[in-house]
Amino acid sequence: MSVPMTLLGLLEREPSHGYDLKRDYDTFFSRGKSLPFGQVYATLGRLVRDGKIVVGEIEPGVGPERKRYVITDRGATEFESWLTEPVQAEPNLQTVLFTKVVLALMLDRPAEEYLDTQRATHLRRMKELTDIKRGGNLVDVMLADHGLFHLEADLHWIDTTAARLDALRTVVKG
Repeated sequence: MSVPMTLLGLLEREPSHGYDLKRDYDTFFSRGKSLPFGQVYATLGRLVRDGKIVVGEIEPGVGPERKRYVITDRGATEFESWLTEPVQAEPNLQTVLFTKVVLALMLDRPAEEYLDTQRATHLRRMKELTDIKRGGNLVDVMLADHGLFHLEADLHWIDTTAARLDALRTVVKG
């Protein structure tokens, strides 16, 4: 997740205070890990420094003054470029799952047990995501679907790898 680009997108929608940006970020994008206020304001400071946003009106507040941030043409152009550029196709060919299996085989450790443990972990997470889908709003449902599809692919890979462990052991043991 690109916090600066997400904040630029929220600011393109409308000029906002840091508090409002954090609230909207947490509502739509954080899912379980809220964005710290310090990160919001540090990111806004860098965006101001880089000319991508400016401080608009300043209002008195209960605590410090409340600054309303406004996206600049430069910020809008960079956001548009980021938004329209495709995301790098996943997955990478090197994964932690694969690395652990190969190392387990190289070191004569029980790769089968690792795969079984990983399968159980994936199934637990799939149950959690399925529960979210049952009671969530549309944003939560769509994010849960995304996670479930990736976990399903991982489970397919785990099953295929388990079926090929003897052949892979021969290759890695050379």
